[in-house]
Amino acid sequence: MYEIDFAEFPSTSAAASGKFFERAFGWAATPYGPDYTDVRGTGLTLGFQSAADEQTSAPLLTIRTDDLAAAREAVAAAGGVVTKEPFAFPGGRRFHFREPGGSELAVWCPDA
Repeated sequence: MYEIDFAEFPSTSAAASGKFFERAFGWAATPYGPDYTDVRGTGLTLGFQSAADEQTSAPLLTIRTDDLAAAREAVAAAGGVVTKEPFAFPGGRRFHFREPGGSELAVWCPDA
């Protein structure tokens, strides 16, 4: 299973971004510390990253899978370049990659 279900945006204030979407659209914001907030409405979950050393230069689309190791192998076999090896975060594990056209994306697997 591969499904785009998350988009992460760089933000100067993850908390302020979360509060904006709560106020503007009534979506639920969940802070994960001072530098990260998830926003859930209908459709995609939005993430806002304000830690400068963790931000990507553009929005990061994230693909959900149930087998992270197989997804990493598939990305490499198709010509993608892994830019960040698998790592844990609240709720699961993910890795980042760059596709041949230059865009960075991530693949994640939720905790069991």
